[in-house]
Amino acid sequence: MARVSMADVAARAGVSAQTVSRVVNGSPRVDPATRERVEEAMEALGYRMHRAARALRTGRTRTIGLVVSTLASVGNSRMLQAIAEAAGARDYALAIVTVTGTRAVAEGFAHLHDQGVDGAIVLNEATMLARDTEPPAGLGIVVVDSPPDDRFAIVQTDHAGGARDAVAYLLEQGHDTVHHLAGPASSFAAAERERGWREALVGAGALVPEPVRGDWTSHSGYAAGGALAAASAVFVANDQMSLGLLRALAEAGRRVPEDTAVVGFDDVVDAADYRPPLTTMRQDFDALGAQAVAALVAMIERGEPPARVTVPATLVVRASA
Repeated sequence: MARVSMADVAARAGVSAQTVSRVVNGSPRVDPATRERVEEAMEALGYRMHRAARALRTGRTRTIGLVVSTLASVGNSRMLQAIAEAAGARDYALAIVTVTGTRAVAEGFAHLHDQGVDGAIVLNEATMLARDTEPPAGLGIVVVDSPPDDRFAIVQTDHAGGARDAVAYLLEQGHDTVHHLAGPASSFAAAERERGWREALVGAGALVPEPVRGDWTSHSGYAAGGALAAASAVFVANDQMSLGLLRALAEAGRRVPEDTAVVGFDDVVDAADYRPPLTTMRQDFDALGAQAVAALVAMIERGEPPARVTVPATLVVRASA
């Protein structure tokens, strides 16, 4: 079957091939009604723009790089899905590199630059490594979860605000204080959640217990069960560790929430099926992905300065607290 051409689309839409080209390349110089007619013709004919040909004409590949330290964590895999969907909706493809150290980040940036990506998004734990790396000149970067850095656009969840809300909710239930199962010390998100937890307790005049630290995995949550078995309330830095903690509490004979109330963070897809169903702070991964892609596209296509966007976390009350 012959490939559908711009001329075919133009003939069906009743416009010039130049107008079709403007629509394909996102030019604002097209009347909305004409754009709609051209897009309907492209869909009807099954027109697909050849990326290499478009890159030769526009200097852009419409490809976004994604830099990530691991895809094994729930947060990173959810973010990958959200970014892929948001990029696809804007007709951008993804190129993914995994990194394990500062040198690997620099090599990852260089690899993406050599591949001709238009910009890159750096996820979560990899952002700490990226802050110590100078990206190639002209490569727009969005980091997800990072302290302020004028070199990059920053998109993040309000981790500290979410933690404060979680602690406030537990204190309102009558608990004298709230213990904390924290994430890795190297994680910006974990540090922000710990900061919010601490600020909420100090603001309420409550005792601030020593946090117990995990590594995001359910296994580390289970291992922390001994240190937290006597706590009346625990704010856990993510839902995976909450899962392990719930098992440890059950094995220790502690009823949840009667003996120990537990609030997590993330609202993973299985949180409502935990035993008991988990009360947690919901991260809006879809909004984070959409905002990260939007911020990067604004830099790529319109030359806008790096943006800073914060997405709120919301409390989802279930049966664990």
